[in-house]
Amino acid sequence: SLDVAPGECVALVGASGAGKSTLMRMIYGNYLTASGRIIVGDVDVTGAAPREIIALRRTTLGYVSQFLRVVPRVSTLDVVAEPLLATGTARSAAIATAQGLLARLNIPERLWSLSPTTFSGGEQQRVNIARGFAYPYPALLLDEPTASLDPTNRATVLAMICEAKERGAAIIGIFHDHAARDVLCDRELDVTRFTPGLAA
Repeated sequence: SLDVAPGECVALVGASGAGKSTLMRMIYGNYLTASGRIIVGDVDVTGAAPREIIALRRTTLGYVSQFLRVVPRVSTLDVVAEPLLATGTARSAAIATAQGLLARLNIPERLWSLSPTTFSGGEQQRVNIARGFAYPYPALLLDEPTASLDPTNRATVLAMICEAKERGAAIIGIFHDHAARDVLCDRELDVTRFTPGLAA
């Protein structure tokens, strides 16, 4: 059982294979659950219709995974702006927001017109973070958002997460970066306690 309040960040911790990423994917509606309820806003994800899940992801629940999955040949600017465009934001405003985020995350301007599928792993991760933070989601799922980042970009991402908390976002994250967890998280949930065969 877990409740996350607005402005709170909860870290999922536990041994590798305990189910941290699986739990996040269940919350996001990628994995079906065998029982129980997952309430995000006023939607029970476990029994929601596909259109309800899509609507939830559009305006309520953001997800920054470890991997960037995008359609090839779509420009980086459009990849980052897409969550805003999907909610009816004017293209000019969406592109301006995307430009600001990419600049803040030190993605060179010469790359903005290119597909991020050609980028390095670190650049793709920063594009993924920019996309995840383009829309002010009330709830966020963060899967290792600071992994493989250099100190400058790590500090930027930590600041962005703190800003999301300050505006009232409820956040669940996986942070193997212990220092980041200490800065960001209000409490921890050890998922090992709920995984048969893995309990200490």
